[in-house]
Amino acid sequence: MNTIATPLPSSALGDPVSVPQESYPRLFWRFLRFGLLAWGGPVAQIGMIRHELVEEEKWISREKFNRVLAVYQVLPGPEAQEMCVYFGMLAGGRWGGFLAGFAFLLPGLLLMLALSWFYIHVGISSPLFAGIFYGMQAVVPALIIRAIHRIGEHTLTNRWLWTIAIAVAFSQLIGVHFLYSLTLAGLVALFAHRRSQVLLFLTGLIFFTLVVITVIKMDEGRHLMAASPIGLTEAAPSLMKLFASGLRSGLLTFGGAYTVISFLQHDAVEVGRWMTNAQFLDGLALSGIIPAPLIIFATFVGYLGGGFWGAIVLTVGIFLPAFGFTLIGHRYVEKAISHPSLHSFLEGITAGVVGLVAATALILLRSALPDLFAFGLFATGLFLLYYWKNKAVIPVVVLGAGLSGILVRL
Repeated sequence: MNTIATPLPSSALGDPVSVPQESYPRLFWRFLRFGLLAWGGPVAQIGMIRHELVEEEKWISREKFNRVLAVYQVLPGPEAQEMCVYFGMLAGGRWGGFLAGFAFLLPGLLLMLALSWFYIHVGISSPLFAGIFYGMQAVVPALIIRAIHRIGEHTLTNRWLWTIAIAVAFSQLIGVHFLYSLTLAGLVALFAHRRSQVLLFLTGLIFFTLVVITVIKMDEGRHLMAASPIGLTEAAPSLMKLFASGLRSGLLTFGGAYTVISFLQHDAVEVGRWMTNAQFLDGLALSGIIPAPLIIFATFVGYLGGGFWGAIVLTVGIFLPAFGFTLIGHRYVEKAISHPSLHSFLEGITAGVVGLVAATALILLRSALPDLFAFGLFATGLFLLYYWKNKAVIPVVVLGAGLSGILVRL
């Protein structure tokens, strides 16, 4: 193989490694193939990467892989995407990391752009596709609930973290801004770890004050919503606003790709109003039938807000942290994560995000289940997601629900 890049030194990240110094084209095609086969969510995607690069080609040891994965599970962003950037950087330096990450993302990006165009120009106006989206919307909350369970069982490991998750879910349902609640969530976990009763009391008092202020404003908010129902606005969001929304969401996706749902739903549906909850559910459903990280549904959100360039800038913003943490400072981040105080703070934020997504799922359920047939699809999808152990379960459930929607509508 030709050596045209400066790979990351093996000593920089701990254990000795035997990473091949691959050419840029070879790196690109290797990770493009991963992207084309990225079915089944992050567990299947990470398993595929691990099987080829660790088990078969032995780029790094199993122990090192587990430690690196643990770091990315704490950091915001989709872990599979970040692992691709990491391995690309090992084999080809920073340019190799960028190419590997871009190649893994590319198939899903192109497919989602095509589906977004189709949705706007064909899908909405066609009774056939109205039936498909009716069915697919019904199973999206089932996907979210299953993801919440998977994230929560590894995250909510003590009573403090459970309390944080419930409190943040409640605050989301009554309208407290998630940035406030997540910051307080991290502080509560930190002070609980340090057993600082006074600081815990003060943090709880601040949270209680936020809840009271929000409740007082709820009536005013209801009147505003009645006067201006959620739906498409006349003024489309600017490209800078879309980029900022994506970047903020990308920096807050602790615990997995599903956690970004709350942030984008808040920006696109509740605040920006460039799409409805039903359209948001359609975008989530579409992301479940293509080989890509689920977070690629951000491309759909951006497309509805600003067309092709809106899709591009929001996608760049949301994936930027996944590239940046590795390309700029993975080794420093890995050292920082080992600090107990920071670890406790991030645990609290992750627990808060679990509550945030749970509350968002309840909000989306109202749009997703308009009748008993939709509820039946939801229940069937949830059953299959729990008991059918196959990496193809997500696209099969989503497509099956879409076909059922056609039958009931036609």
